[in-house]
Amino acid sequence: MRVLVVEDEPKAGEYLRKGLTESGFIVDLARTGYDGLNMAQTGEYDLMVLDVMLPGIDGWTIIREFRKTRETPVLFLTAKDELEHRIRGLELGADDYLVKPFAFAELVVRIRALLRRGPIREADRLEVGNLHIDVLRRRVSRGGDRIDLTAKEFALLHLLAKRKGEVLSRSLIASQVWDMNFDSDTNVVDVAVRRLRAKIDDGYTSKLVHTVRGMGYVLEERH
Repeated sequence: MRVLVVEDEPKAGEYLRKGLTESGFIVDLARTGYDGLNMAQTGEYDLMVLDVMLPGIDGWTIIREFRKTRETPVLFLTAKDELEHRIRGLELGADDYLVKPFAFAELVVRIRALLRRGPIREADRLEVGNLHIDVLRRRVSRGGDRIDLTAKEFALLHLLAKRKGEVLSRSLIASQVWDMNFDSDTNVVDVAVRRLRAKIDDGYTSKLVHTVRGMGYVLEERH
């Protein structure tokens, strides 16, 4: 599979090219908006990873022009907490997005999902019982009460909510939220889940974050 990465920051671009190459993709890297648009329009790619802020022309212009002739899946990379970037990218035709900084493992999973299933768009809102997650605005509430989460807590909750009802192992959580290999001597996942549970479940009769002994954690409403 051939992937076009459009990223102007040198270290980030090389990181993406090296990582995706090691993951089995053929990768071309464009460092400016003009180069990115030209390569996207003239080359044959299975997917494009597109940064928003680029020299020359920005990612919005690229995807607007690109969508006039191509339906190739596009994964947008957006800056943290820049809501207008995420909304505008999706409106212009992006199939998925990731907020920087992101776990590389999640990028690979999303790319493979796009290649496997074709264009998809991630849900803007998720619900589990009376827990509501506004993904674009990164806001969480339960029973009408706003819940303030750190960036990692939100990433952890988002992962659990996207796969609600599915037991996620500590190693999978560690790789996708922290982009790290899980070390059995490290309790970073357990500590994070404990803090998230205190914010999500404490004070509510129905508990949503559950431990499955010997396996991992699951987010679901149980009656």
